[in-house]
Amino acid sequence: MVNQFNGWALYNGFYKVSGKTFLMSEYQWRRAEGFRHWQQSLLRFGVGYQITPEVSLMGGYAWIKTFPYGVQPILHEFDENRIFEQVNVKHKMGRFELQHRYRIEQRFLEQYAKNSGAEIAEVSPIYLNRIRYRAMVTFPITRKELAKNTLFLNLNNELFVGFGKGIAKNPLDQNRFIAALGWQFTSNSNVQLGYLNQFIIKPNATDMERNHILWISWIHRVDLTKVFEKAAGN
Repeated sequence: MVNQFNGWALYNGFYKVSGKTFLMSEYQWRRAEGFRHWQQSLLRFGVGYQITPEVSLMGGYAWIKTFPYGVQPILHEFDENRIFEQVNVKHKMGRFELQHRYRIEQRFLEQYAKNSGAEIAEVSPIYLNRIRYRAMVTFPITRKELAKNTLFLNLNNELFVGFGKGIAKNPLDQNRFIAALGWQFTSNSNVQLGYLNQFIIKPNATDMERNHILWISWIHRVDLTKVFEKAAGN
């Protein structure tokens, strides 16, 4: 087990395009050794549908580039193309808002290995399946409701489990726990600053790492229904 200290900064945008349909965009700038070196670059897009105020569906695509970093580096940087589907359920208990996110991923990863001459070469890409479950609770601190100019607490934990062919010895991929303070600027925008504990089990099921991460997040929601209605009218 190795302990490392990293920094992640992310933007998450939600764009309402009709009464129940919305688009999502996300970028995560993940750095190792504080913010000195690359760990990962992640870009994700999705299309969602709000079934009820409490339940939404989403599907989309993500591109991830992973770099060698830390004490147990990979052989070579590699790209991953990923398709995902998810269900998000939320409900309130007093001042607490609880969310449960269930996500399934189909992952297409580049793969590198050493050849007989000890040189690193690209080999056949691999396909993996993974399921993720995130439980999150938010609690407004300075007001009874999460409204404009409100300080709030965000606690969440997400478990990553692989399934199907290619998992071999290691179905448990990683776990992430986040504790953050946030400031709700408006009903549509907030920033959060906190601590992320990322526990990773490597594919050989022997090497493990725990990353202590400074986590910075900006979440922004935009209502574009009038823009799309006008475009459709033209």
